[in-house]
Amino acid sequence: MDAPVVILDRPQLAENIGAVARVMANFGLSELRLVAPRDGWPQERAWASASGANWPLDEAKVFATVAEASADLRLIHATTARPRETQMPVITPREGAAVMASASAEGLRCGLLFGAERAGLETADIALCQAIVTIPIDPRFHSLNLAQAVAINAYEWRLTVDAGAPTRFREGPPPAEGRDLHGLYEHLEAELDTSGFFFPPENKPSMVRNLRVALGRARLSEQEVRTFRGVITALVKGRGRHLARLAAAKKGDGGEL
Repeated sequence: MDAPVVILDRPQLAENIGAVARVMANFGLSELRLVAPRDGWPQERAWASASGANWPLDEAKVFATVAEASADLRLIHATTARPRETQMPVITPREGAAVMASASAEGLRCGLLFGAERAGLETADIALCQAIVTIPIDPRFHSLNLAQAVAINAYEWRLTVDAGAPTRFREGPPPAEGRDLHGLYEHLEAELDTSGFFFPPENKPSMVRNLRVALGRARLSEQEVRTFRGVITALVKGRGRHLARLAAAKKGDGGEL
């Protein structure tokens, strides 16, 4: 099984990135993706903090956005202590590891998304995921170091994998890749924008988030994504024909377009 990809969103300290690489190596995770690291990449201090676990750092890839970093993944879990108003399954690291192990056993690429040290994950990025992983910690002090959060999830992954063959991830075809889902989201949102659906304008971000979360929960297959995009296109063409009929009727009445 391929271990989950670790995605760090806007990491700030090179030492934290190095510490993440160290715990990844401890538990058999190797693929590290960095989204807009604050101080750029590479950073020498990261290698110093990795204590010899260099391979996740040597092969680390840098992306501008979470959407780009997750484009080839079919299952993404957002690790955060705050659901941030998203109606999404909230599970423990152990439950998340079991889901990812069963998906990975079927050849599906998975990822764990971790937020920036200071602010955590943005709601818009959580909406690109299929579940929220929350570590059950004492509410009196719920601040975890980035490497600690990665270590707990990586440990549960290793424990699950070592336990043996996982149950089947899901019946039917596998879920679509992130890039296919993002294309559907953008297609649908652009047409809804044109039709005036997002009203009042200040509610657009929350409406977009709700749409993405609902579609993400469905774990659409590639064929289902294509079907939805075909439906959107058909509806747009129907709207065009309706506008053409209105224009023709207006011409017939002597009006101007």
